[in-house]
Amino acid sequence: MELISFLEQTAYRMREWSLKMTTNAGSGHATSSLSAADIMAVLFFYAMRYDPKNFNNPNNDRFILSKGHAAPILYAAWKEVGQLTEEDLLSYRSFDSVLEGHPTLRFPYAEASTGALGIGLSIGAGESLSAKLDTRSYKTFVLMGDSEISEGCIWEAAQIAAFYKLNNLIGIIDCNRLGQTTPTMEALEGDAPERFKKIF
Repeated sequence: MELISFLEQTAYRMREWSLKMTTNAGSGHATSSLSAADIMAVLFFYAMRYDPKNFNNPNNDRFILSKGHAAPILYAAWKEVGQLTEEDLLSYRSFDSVLEGHPTLRFPYAEASTGALGIGLSIGAGESLSAKLDTRSYKTFVLMGDSEISEGCIWEAAQIAAFYKLNNLIGIIDCNRLGQTTPTMEALEGDAPERFKKIF
């Protein structure tokens, strides 16, 4: 229960940081960040194995935010880890800030630039295949949005992952049912689990 309480409190603070960032900037995707807070808390404070003070450690687990518009929750996670300050967070979307609207490689804790939706799983498959070839034990976690699973490259990446038996790749879909202006395509979303099962 202590762990669950800790993760809930951490997710709560991450939601607060996300709202502060987007409110201060006057822009940004707050709802996409809020829906991912619990997932991010579990990943960063329970599931992933990494040295937060040495991001480039080759044995660190990798994390790719495929739904890059939810960048505030990524920045909030690194604030909770202890690598960013409140001042850093409040620079979100400011001119010359490395905390951009979508994560880019200017941000020192980004594995990939994920401005275009749908590319995260492909990058993750590449990272996971690299780990296999280098005989390293790290895992790659990819957080996707339910809207972006309509992108064809998601399914191509899933096929590659199945072909190469990438059991070190973990794809997570945040099903918040929110598109940018309308609800997500529920027919596609409902079909997704069966489609993934057929591939794997």
